[in-house]
Amino acid sequence: MPVPALTNLGLLLGLSFFFGLAFEDFYSRRGEARPGGVRTFPLLAVIGGVLHLLDPTHIAVAAGVVVLGAWLFAYYRAALAERAENVPNRGELIVPVANLLAYLLGPIALAAPAWLAIGITVAAVLLLAERERLHRLAERLELRELVIAGQFLILTGLVLPLLPDEPVSSLTTITPYKAWLALLAVCTISYASYLLRRYAAPKAGDLWIAALGGLYSSTATTIVLARRAGAGGENVRGALAGITLATSFMFPRVLVVVAVFNRSLALALAPGLLVPCALGLVLAFAQYRRAGVARGENTPHDAADEARNPLELSAAAVFAVLFVVISIASSWVKEHFGAIGVDVLAAVVGVTDIDPFVLSLAQGVAAPLPVQAAAAAVLIATASNNLLKAGYAAAFLGVRKSLPAVGSLVLMALVAVAIALGMAVASG
Repeated sequence: MPVPALTNLGLLLGLSFFFGLAFEDFYSRRGEARPGGVRTFPLLAVIGGVLHLLDPTHIAVAAGVVVLGAWLFAYYRAALAERAENVPNRGELIVPVANLLAYLLGPIALAAPAWLAIGITVAAVLLLAERERLHRLAERLELRELVIAGQFLILTGLVLPLLPDEPVSSLTTITPYKAWLALLAVCTISYASYLLRRYAAPKAGDLWIAALGGLYSSTATTIVLARRAGAGGENVRGALAGITLATSFMFPRVLVVVAVFNRSLALALAPGLLVPCALGLVLAFAQYRRAGVARGENTPHDAADEARNPLELSAAAVFAVLFVVISIASSWVKEHFGAIGVDVLAAVVGVTDIDPFVLSLAQGVAAPLPVQAAAAAVLIATASNNLLKAGYAAAFLGVRKSLPAVGSLVLMALVAVAIALGMAVASG
């Protein structure tokens, strides 16, 4: 037998035995007997593989599916009939599905690339082994979570492939595809931090909760924490520490977004973003230690739940429009006022949403600048945004109460501006 055939046969037997072992172990731990296991699954896989080899038209494989499906359907009906009406029947359907998959592993292992057969088997084993945990997750999920997931799929899988990658106007070289890709870069980070904050952060502690809030939206986190603390619904010192920490994590968020599109710019930005980040982490930790927030107290994770969903289609449309408008404005300012004009624009857009401005520079489709000059503009935008958040904290809490957080945000902004000035001078 040729070596490739032996390899495929070994893969088929190994994967089906692994699947059968997991299946049998799962039900034996539950004290239940079900058709399938370490003997049945390899035999089913071999039968499917042999039928695939004997009939290249796949009619025999399809007939095998019909025969096996009829037997499994009879088993399923009998299993349901034996159960009392008040006993839940959840889990019975997985038995015929697993047996059918074991049969199809034969043709898959022989006809498809090895990674596909391995991936399907591993996925099936994980779904089987984590069944109870997945059911608990499904019971915990709210309809809102599924809507958000659907919106994310619309943005990534439906809209993006349909957009042209050619400029639609002589005013800018931005293409609809690039504009939407920039949006997805921000949405993906925000959505990932949203999921972590929603399902993992409550178990991880207050500091992690505030950090994830910063990855999601440091401005939204600042507003909610300051407003709650000002209304007496939040430990003031804990809220101040959360504001400082959330802003600290804005810097690595910007760095990751830039790195997706422009590695050279990300490398130039790294010192200017990581230094104020490190400073903010030290200040936040000191403030948190002083706060003495008890675990289980009303903490910053509640702020995350009130932040606006970044995957709303209306928000996505606004972001795309801002991206194009800011990119055109950057090009016009660069043409008429040079790099200094772009720096001034960076300070202005910092009081709104800095993501469109940062991404327009990272993609190089607006205001083409030397790397150092572009990095300086990004740092100025982050510094301006820090001052905006300091203003929010002072407005909701009062200057005196908010002083630790306001001072920290201003200090981080000054460090970013100092580094930006050094970069601007270096770029000439």
